This record gives sequence, C-alpha cells and structure tokens, in this order.
Amino acid sequence: IKEIMRLRKGEEIELSIEKMAYGGQGVARVDGFVLFVQGAIPGDRVMARIVKKKRSYGEAKVTSIISPSPDRIEPPCPYSGFCGGCQWQHMRYEAQLEYKRRQVEESLRQIAGLPDVHVKSTIPSERKFAYRNKMEFSFSDRPWLLPNEMAKRNRENRGFALGLHVPGSFSRVIDIEGCYLQPDEGNRILREVKEYARQSGIPPYGLKTHEGFWRFLMVRYSTAFDRWMVNLVTAEEWPEAVEPLAELLCRRTERVATVVNNITRRKASIAVGEKERILCGEGFLKDSIGPYTFHISANSFFQTNTAGARKLYDTVAAYAGLAGKEKVLDLYSGTGTIPIFLAGRAESVTGIEINESAVADARRNCRENGIDNCSFICGDLREKLAAIPFRPDVLVIDPPRAGMHKDVLAQVLALAPERIVYVSCNPPTFSRDLTQMMEQYELIEVQPVDMFPHTYHIEMVAKLRARK
Repeated sequence: IKEIMRLRKGEEIELSIEKMAYGGQGVARVDGFVLFVQGAIPGDRVMARIVKKKRSYGEAKVTSIISPSPDRIEPPCPYSGFCGGCQWQHMRYEAQLEYKRRQVEESLRQIAGLPDVHVKSTIPSERKFAYRNKMEFSFSDRPWLLPNEMAKRNRENRGFALGLHVPGSFSRVIDIEGCYLQPDEGNRILREVKEYARQSGIPPYGLKTHEGFWRFLMVRYSTAFDRWMVNLVTAEEWPEAVEPLAELLCRRTERVATVVNNITRRKASIAVGEKERILCGEGFLKDSIGPYTFHISANSFFQTNTAGARKLYDTVAAYAGLAGKEKVLDLYSGTGTIPIFLAGRAESVTGIEINESAVADARRNCRENGIDNCSFICGDLREKLAAIPFRPDVLVIDPPRAGMHKDVLAQVLALAPERIVYVSCNPPTFSRDLTQMMEQYELIEVQPVDMFPHTYHIEMVAKLRARK
C-alpha cells in the first residue's frame, strides 16, 4: 500500500504487461494496484509514464520498451500510436483475433457470471488493411503535430488540417496524407480535397470557435461496383466554393460516381447535414453483400467492412436455424440488410426501425432485390413492439452500442420467442442485457467476427434458446 501511495502522476515506472483490457489498453499491476497502459500489449516489459491516478486504478503511457512481447510487430503506418483510427497495428493479427475472443469471454464471465460459455475462435477479416468502405475525415484550424513535425512546422500548414482525431480529443486533428484502413483511391481523394481546400483560402471549421466553412470529408466505396461517393460537409451553402471541387474530383478520378454536399450549422461534431445537395452523379452508391444489392445514400448506415458483413450475416442466418416456415422479427432493422438476408429462408420477416430514411432505404432495397415477404415498421421500439400482433419464432436483435433499453428488453421477454439471435458490437452491454434474459433463455454459443482489424472493436453473434 505504501508503494501505491508513492505513485505520482508524471512519474516513470517499469511495468510488465499481463493482459489486455476491453478498450485496447495493456494491464499491469503494482502490488495489486491496476494500471491501464496505452500502447502496451501482453508480454511487453516497458517504461511508462503515469498520466492519471485514481483511488482504485491508474492510467499510464509507454515511453520506451525494455523487452517487446512476442506478439509485437513494427506498424506500417507513420501515424500509429498517435491517431485514433486504430490502436493495434503494433500487434500480430493472429494475437488480435485471440484477444478479441478473450474479451468477449471475459465480459460474459465478469458481467453475466457465465464462466463456461462456448466462445468460438474469432472469424478473421479477409483483408487486414484497405477493408473500410467508409471513412470520415475532420477539418480543423488547429492541427496537432507529430513529434517529428514540430521542428519543421511551416506557415502553409499553420491553421489547417484534414485528417483524423487524436484519441480522446474532439478538437485535436492530425493532418494526414492517407489511411491504411481504406483503399488507395480513397487516399488520393483525401489529398485532392485537402489541396483544393487549403488553396481555396476559405477557412476550415474551428472545433472550438465554431467559425469557418470546411467541416468534414466523408468517402464511401462500393466494393462490388468499384465506385466512390464523396460527401463534402460544410457549415453553410456556398455553391461557388464546392462545385469546382466536385467537377475536379469527377474529372481527375473516373471512379468517383457521385459528389454530394451536406450542409450543417449544428455545433455537434457529426458529419450529417441538415440539408443535402447533389453536386454530380445520382447522389447514391450501390453495393452488394452476397447475392443482394443495396442502395446507399450519404447518411445511410451500411456495414463498413463489406466482406466481413457477409460473414456476420451468414452467422446470423446459421444461428436463426430457419426452415422456411418461421415468422422472424428483427429489432433495430436499419436499412434492411439482415431481413433481406433471412427473407429467402423464412415465411416472413418484420423489421422495426426508428429512422425514417433507413426504413425508406429498407423498402427500396427489398423492391430492388425482388423480396416481397419483408415488411418494416417505423417508430420507437418501446411503442411498436407492444403492438406486434404475432409471436415470432425467431427474434433478431442488433442494437446500438448502448444495448437494449430496459423497457424494450422487458417486452422481448414478454414476447417469449423460441430462439433469439443477438448481434452486438459491445460485449459489456450484451452481457448486461443477458443477465436479465438468463432466467428464460440459455446462451448456446457465441461467435466473434472481426470487422475492424487493428482496432479493439468486436462484432459478435450470440445464439439463445428458450429454456424448457
């Protein structure tokens, strides 16, 4: 205890990293006192600086590596360790998969009290890099410089950045030339937009002052059709500023199918416009997952790893165990991807979704794929679920990171379907929901799917069966 009391913020200390915490940090202990260490992985022996000290835990950051873990590798990206885009480029991919599986297992053990549940090996991503079909980059008037850029800071870069955020900071943006998580063509678009915006003399948006014009660059890629969408998010409508850039992009990059301009005056740092203008092309992309084609507008939700989405939905279909006569209910149905995937194996699929534009996209996607046994209800689950006139044979739940609202969970248990397939991107909230479900349901199996290599994020599919 005396040793713990002596630990001070700012102090450097030698640590052995024992395990990985959910959130991507290494865990070390000093006489039982837990330290979460940014940039460390299990097996590392490091020097680390204490950056935060609480009563029950502390946080530290690696300053040097004394002896590296066998799983440590040299990251290819020059921004690795500084940028918030990914956290694990310095770890062997096979080790990433195993840590993701263990983190699901640990959540189930610690939160749901289930020590013996079967968590299968994580299904790997087909691509380890260039797997993202969507990226959002932020403009800023306050660039955050890497250590090697401090000395050569020049006037051209002062007051301008287009890139990704520093972890844990809404206002600090690293000006980047490219991101390994998206295809090369996306990085060429990033550089074209950056050069144009910088030379335009029109100021980027200040994340603290809330003044300026350029706010976000969002790019989407259709893997099936090899086409790009560019979404320029600005603080006001100014055609003379954005139209020449749209023409430039379509002229120089033949794969750019459409450029749109989302305009938002909201202070919230969200790349969604209050108004949208199509600058060139049709204003949407089409992409395919398996045999199905989907219509994707600038603000539509679509899984960011297209090949990974196929593996995720194949797992959902396998766990649903459909024989052709079941009535399926899908909660948080989004743009209809899961209902469309299950439609050919069920009598009917009903989706409930609160977002009106997502429901419109879902209905359009059904029409375009020739599917006539899916229907969608638009509204709040807490109201709509109570009015469902049938008891589903299979219930699919794919909630946001926060998990299910307690009222929705109560209604799910009242519906009492025979089988539940729960898709989660957040093992702790899944485990929390599961504690409420265990009296009526048993957890048969859990399958993690890696949709986000080099990050700690995990998608998982769980199969639950009603207790007899």
